[in-house]
Amino acid sequence: MGVLLNTLYVTTADTALLKEGETVVVRVAREQRLRVPLHHLESIVCLGHIYVSPDLMCLCLDHGVGIAFLSEHGRFRGRVEGTTQNGAMLRLDQMRAHLDEQRSLAIAKSIVQGKIANQRHVLQRAARESEGDTAIRLSDAARALQMAQPERMESHDQVRGTEGEAAARYFEVFGDMVRQQNDDFRWTGRQRRPPRDPLNCLLSFAYALLMNDCLSALQGNGLDPAFAFLHAFRPGRPGLALDLMEHLRPLVADRLVLSLVNNQQIRPTDFRKTESGAVELTDEARKLVIGSHQERKAATIVHPLLGEEIPWGLVPHIEARLLARTLRSDMDTFPPFHPAG
Repeated sequence: MGVLLNTLYVTTADTALLKEGETVVVRVAREQRLRVPLHHLESIVCLGHIYVSPDLMCLCLDHGVGIAFLSEHGRFRGRVEGTTQNGAMLRLDQMRAHLDEQRSLAIAKSIVQGKIANQRHVLQRAARESEGDTAIRLSDAARALQMAQPERMESHDQVRGTEGEAAARYFEVFGDMVRQQNDDFRWTGRQRRPPRDPLNCLLSFAYALLMNDCLSALQGNGLDPAFAFLHAFRPGRPGLALDLMEHLRPLVADRLVLSLVNNQQIRPTDFRKTESGAVELTDEARKLVIGSHQERKAATIVHPLLGEEIPWGLVPHIEARLLARTLRSDMDTFPPFHPAG
């Protein structure tokens, strides 16, 4: 647990949040762990079974401090807000930015820049762990991505085109990062609807898990998932969640899939083919992937912008918070997450 970007994140099960004067007191097993003056906070995010006292909840409502409740796996349950207009103003700022061609384009460029940088990071890391022609192909692909310059694009369509070209180059060598079970996990290119081989099936499922994490992060921060900047508006589609996950795909979902295959945690027997030709995970394999995803979310990383150690699972929430600050014009540009080194 800790305070990041004026948000108190509570991730320890069976924690109690209490009111003492104008201060939030955090207790675990009746032992005080943290005290935070309420005027330092804009919101509180509770993951898992967290008790919030009625007195503290009323204090937060009176002072415009929103409280978001998520399941232990990060699924959004609800958000409590008072009669102040903080949440409404943020959504109004979001709508204005969505409709403003230049502001929307600037955010879209940042997202795609972040995605390409993270794809290069994954390729370079894989190249260092490879040998011979495989290492050369991965290094060449990473250098090719360095040439992509979404910041020079002048329209959303051009930015999306740059993203698509970079993705094609990245997935062209994705199979070179599979070092074990190569015969059973052959890569023939990205296939989405439906996936027709085990690797594409794994990627689609990992992306769905990441999308749900990003959706929860946006909802927990009071943003409307429908109005995006990179993805065009489409009724019923959580475009902003798709935006937020774009630059996290390589670091979170792709690396999860490669780890499961290369460590032989996932086997060919963990898949089944439907009559339509689609490939699906078995129920037990789904549980294994979800469990591995949750374990990775508990691992820690030093956030490059904040300089603090946080669980991986909080990264989408920090990204949503930074996006909210950008929309409120507290920051000039949205800084997409990119690991140091």
